[in-house]
Amino acid sequence: MKGYIAPIERLIDAFRRLPGVGAKTAVRYAFSVLKFSEEEAASFADAVLGAARDVRTCSVCCGFSDGDVCDICSDLDRDHGIICVVEEAKDVTVMEKVRGYRGVYHVLGGSLSPLDNMTPDKLHIKELEERIKAGGIKEIILATNPTPNGDTTAAYLARILEPYGVKISRLAYGIPVGGDIEYADEVTLMRALEGRRDL
Repeated sequence: MKGYIAPIERLIDAFRRLPGVGAKTAVRYAFSVLKFSEEEAASFADAVLGAARDVRTCSVCCGFSDGDVCDICSDLDRDHGIICVVEEAKDVTVMEKVRGYRGVYHVLGGSLSPLDNMTPDKLHIKELEERIKAGGIKEIILATNPTPNGDTTAAYLARILEPYGVKISRLAYGIPVGGDIEYADEVTLMRALEGRRDL
């Protein structure tokens, strides 16, 4: 059976590159885009290109930014002595829903996973150490996901950061084991922050 014409196949293939998007979903997305007016399609494409062009990595926390330093790192009203370490930049947005947290963040860029070739040198661990060496850090909150890789990453960080003499804590398990921070609600995250423990 013959497939779709080439322009539609290219569009489907483009959507298939997104994580979690299977063949049927990619087809559905592609046909949704085909219903766009030319103006809507241009706006959609411009949003994708604009994000690829304008989103940068913050020189301090390694999270998303539209400048050299992100809004959180440049906010003088936040407690720069408390750093919440997360796996991905999207986790910062989720953690920010917890209105009670007024510290800053550090984005690792993933978690340790030898099977996926994610070794310590591939994460932003050296940058975290540099921030601690610069002084003024009172506490590091390890907010990696409660998964085997997240737990391994937290244990590794606790071990290598211990000599610096800062308080190291881990989010309490208000977040379900095997779940992602991305899908946790605000109450669960607040309880996890309040119930964090020393490592």
